[in-house]
Amino acid sequence: MDHENAFNQWKKRCFSKVDISKKGSIDDDIYHIVSLINVSSNYFTTSSCSGRIILVEGLSESSKVQKQNISWLFVSHQKCKEEDVVLALQKASGSAVLKFEPFVLHVQCKDIGSARLLHSVAVSSGFRNSGVSIGKRGKIIMAVRSTHCLEVPLGHKGEILVNENYIHFLVQIANQKMAENLNRIKRFYDGLQAALQADESPCVAKDKHQNKKRCLESAAEKDKRLSYGRKPNSPKQVK
Repeated sequence: MDHENAFNQWKKRCFSKVDISKKGSIDDDIYHIVSLINVSSNYFTTSSCSGRIILVEGLSESSKVQKQNISWLFVSHQKCKEEDVVLALQKASGSAVLKFEPFVLHVQCKDIGSARLLHSVAVSSGFRNSGVSIGKRGKIIMAVRSTHCLEVPLGHKGEILVNENYIHFLVQIANQKMAENLNRIKRFYDGLQAALQADESPCVAKDKHQNKKRCLESAAEKDKRLSYGRKPNSPKQVK
């Protein structure tokens, strides 16, 4: 199987899988981006998150990162309210951490050229930590990401370690980061849309030029054939 057929099979298989994320669906703020990418014959998305503010509780004292030992006390994909964070924090019985995680998108690309185009758009939109990886089977994955993060511990063993003034300050910072995140998402969509159109337009222009050339050649050939059977024009007689 050649690479193009393999890519199409991977894309078909990916679309047939069930979404196993916590939310179970694409985030509203990036639905248009995911749709734009997936209708292209050169790409398909494998995972995504528009960005979120979360309060998580670690149920283990282990220094190892273990997702199965983490519970979510609060999550928002938009700006959040201070009172919602405080209320969620009061429910914590373990180590509570407030986090902001920016937009992330993983896209499988048909070839290096397609990955390079996507990477260029991502970096110019502010996602400067984006990168490309190539797997053993030739899978080319482009990750759109940034270091625009926030992670601050607020509680330990059920005890809140900070006052409400500090929580108010952190919520303001998290909301500012969310606003900037949404601005970068918009820049990324606008840039990607323009890049995809520009990438296709030379081919379209070439086809139009070739079609016009064929029409002109056909018209000239037709006129040439008709001229063989045409009698010379005789001057009109004036009566």
